[in-house]
Amino acid sequence: MKKGLAGNRFMRILKDAFFLVFFAVLTASAVHASGGGGEEGHGVMIDYAWRMLNFAVLAFILYKLTWRKIKEFFAGRRDGIQASLEEAVKAKEEAEKKYKEYAERLEKATGEIEGISEMIRAQGAAEKEKLIESAKKTAEKMKEDSQARIDQEVKKAGSQLRLEASQLAVQMAEDMLSKTIKKEDHEKMVKDSLDRMVKLN
Repeated sequence: MKKGLAGNRFMRILKDAFFLVFFAVLTASAVHASGGGGEEGHGVMIDYAWRMLNFAVLAFILYKLTWRKIKEFFAGRRDGIQASLEEAVKAKEEAEKKYKEYAERLEKATGEIEGISEMIRAQGAAEKEKLIESAKKTAEKMKEDSQARIDQEVKKAGSQLRLEASQLAVQMAEDMLSKTIKKEDHEKMVKDSLDRMVKLN
């Protein structure tokens, strides 16, 4: 049907061209006749008419010889353009499909990234709490250990002081006794101590 329409269109163009040539010949004849050109004008008109007739015959022969190839060329061209348009439509649809797919993937990936970020923040907060709790426990233990060492050192210092105080007291007692007790008193004290020991045993 399309090929028939193209043929009809060409025939219409050819007919229009023929009528234009015919009208040009008539116009030229009318102009020539009004001018009164005589024999010479009549010869020019015949020459002009023959040229127009030659042109019309040549156009018709060219149409008969080349119309099919021209029609095939334009039909092939039209088919090529149609195929290109269909490919472009398919490519566009495919591109839109891929775009939607990538957009969905991107949206999903964005959601996953946000979830992972939230999880990392939650884990970071939990880890921070654990570290703070661990630091508190370590500080408490260090405080207890320090207090125990301080208590131990205080006891040790107290024992040392008591020992030194008792040694000093003994030394002072010895010094006082050596100054106040005479040799006889000493012998008597030794004898009394020995007697007490014998009685106890």
